[in-house]
Order: sequence, then structure tokens, then C-alpha cells
Amino acid sequence: MNYHNDIKFMELALGEAKKAKEEGEVPVGAIITIDNRLIASSFNTVEKDKSSIMHAEIKVILEAQKKLSNWRLEGCSLYVTLEPCLMCCGAIVLSRIKRLVYGAKDLKTGAADSLYSTLNDKRLNHNVEVIPGVMELESSLLLKGFFKEKRRING
Repeated sequence: MNYHNDIKFMELALGEAKKAKEEGEVPVGAIITIDNRLIASSFNTVEKDKSSIMHAEIKVILEAQKKLSNWRLEGCSLYVTLEPCLMCCGAIVLSRIKRLVYGAKDLKTGAADSLYSTLNDKRLNHNVEVIPGVMELESSLLLKGFFKEKRRING
């Protein structure tokens, strides 16, 4: 895989995360590519939708499946600014995504590497290539800045 392309696509995911921040959402963004072409992009809308499952990964998977008219996203790469949670890792496995590229680790809920290695569990019917830490600093700073501001506002 091409690290230059991973940076380019992670920059797009960071752009999505910034959109989330502008809307008062936790700044996590995600995109899906196939053959180095962008096919879907999204960001967290948990607050707006008042739904705990409206994570960037779930939304971008749904968009990609609709665009490709297929629930199988074989050959696709998912770029996300934060390590996916257990729910999102389940969706990644079930949709047969080939690669996950993520920025910041999530030590509290991360299920790709931090708490679990869900995507490489040999007991599952599909495994995913995981590339952690791409633009980790930028992703982490965006999240930390968001929560620092929230704490300042909420006292």
C-alpha cells in the first residue's frame, strides 16, 4: 500500500472530523475508498441524530454500501481519525472491508488494537489489515482540543 495515499485520504477524513467539530459533535471523520478513489465520507452525528450508533464509521459504511449497491465492501479501505469501537469494528468485519487506516488510538473504547484486536481475530470469518497511527498527532490534537473546549464551556 502507498503511504502517500494513506496520508492524502487521512487528510480528507480529518476534514470530515472538522465538520463534526463545527457542529458540536465529537470530531471523528471517516472516508471509504476503492482503487484509490473516494466513494464515501462522513462524520459523527450522535448528538444531532440523538443516536449512539451514528458514529462516522457506521455512517460512511452505509453510504458506501448504498453507492456500490452492495453490502460487501470487499477491496475497500476505511480511513478514520480515531480507532474504531467494538460496534464499529463489528460493522467493519461484517461489511468485509479490506483495510482500516486510523489516526489516534482510543485507549478507552478502541477495539482494533487498544482494548481488543477484533479485526484480526482468527475466529471470525473475515480479517482486516490494520494500519494504525496515520496522522495520529493531528487526529489526537483535534480531539483533545474539542474536549478541552467542552470542559471550559461546561465548567
